[in-house]
Amino acid sequence: MPDMQLRIAMISAHSCPMGDLGSRDTGGMNVYIRELAAQLGRLGHTIDVYTRAHDARDPEVVHIGEGARLIHLRAGEVGAIHKLVVYSYLADFTCALESFRKANDLEYDLVHSHYWLSGWAAHLIRPWWRVPHVTMFHTLGAVKNAVAACDDEPELRTETERGLAKECNRIIAATAREKQQLEDYYEASPGRISVIPCGVNLDLFMPANKQAAKTQLELNGRRVALYVGRIERLKGIDHLFQAIAQLRGNRDICLLVVGGDDQSQPEMQRLGKLSEQLGIGDRVHFCGRVKQEDLPQYYAVADVCVVPSLYESFGLVALESLACGTPVVATRVGGMEDIIAPGTGYIVGHDPAEIADGIDRILSSPGFEPSIRDSVTRFGWPNVARSVEQLYTQMLFIGPASGLPV
Repeated sequence: MPDMQLRIAMISAHSCPMGDLGSRDTGGMNVYIRELAAQLGRLGHTIDVYTRAHDARDPEVVHIGEGARLIHLRAGEVGAIHKLVVYSYLADFTCALESFRKANDLEYDLVHSHYWLSGWAAHLIRPWWRVPHVTMFHTLGAVKNAVAACDDEPELRTETERGLAKECNRIIAATAREKQQLEDYYEASPGRISVIPCGVNLDLFMPANKQAAKTQLELNGRRVALYVGRIERLKGIDHLFQAIAQLRGNRDICLLVVGGDDQSQPEMQRLGKLSEQLGIGDRVHFCGRVKQEDLPQYYAVADVCVVPSLYESFGLVALESLACGTPVVATRVGGMEDIIAPGTGYIVGHDPAEIADGIDRILSSPGFEPSIRDSVTRFGWPNVARSVEQLYTQMLFIGPASGLPV
């Protein structure tokens, strides 16, 4: 296919890609959007990422990188609101987007939405623009309900996702598992789904001196397990605490819990009480939210990174840890089978005893670090961006898989 410079509109309506990681609505998706946009910009494309203004101090336009920018749109009250409330403002959001486009005389070749709210916004825009729509759900409401054995994700979400899965031109799934879930839960056509993994910033996440990191964080003489992510029940932190309590032969191990914000306080307080009940309160340290550029220090200090989640769409934390040379113990979720190669960690069940066994095996097996990083270099963002670029050009030259008019 011929090389061409594309103009892409990305939509992340409910969550700002430049927001602080570890809070309620920011995580792997935010990293994905800003890294992908920056890499596509370096490839010569023009990327405009649209999000709702979350702070009155937000400038309308923020530079992400060469050829890539973030655009804040006023839709509803400016401030942090629950993401379900954002749904009621999506019509306002799309009108603001169209007004910005017209005022700046912009045309796009394709719209790429992220999460179901943004997918619906793109669905509203598509008849105006007559361009293909590719979406990435990042998480699936029906799967979250099934895994957690509850109905926390409303029917509004699951039915919107079902409709988008059938109507958009192409879906990007991060794993083969997610592709199968889209088929099983939403009856999505396999021909509309392209599997492209998430990526990792290999320039940021790299091995560092473990002893120096432990000295800086005042953890000399301690074995360190690390958890990074949002503080919510679906992340399986309860199971991790129970696993740490079962490590009778490793009483010197401490657990660093990175993530959370003011809205996570009730869950953090519950977990704090649980740690006391399990007799590990003195070994669990809640570090709060950490800026992404500071995360490598935490991966460096850790002897093992643990991903105990009940559900993950991919597993970005595992990628970051391995890129830093730190082995991983993860439950069988997301793309862990592709991420964790032999000799880089262990994939275990959700039973705390299995998690504890995986941690113990790593702590008892020195010499993991030297080859770990090599196992994830294929996940570098330039490779991921090239795959997405290829999908875009296929859609534009060959036509959307759905056969729908654009």
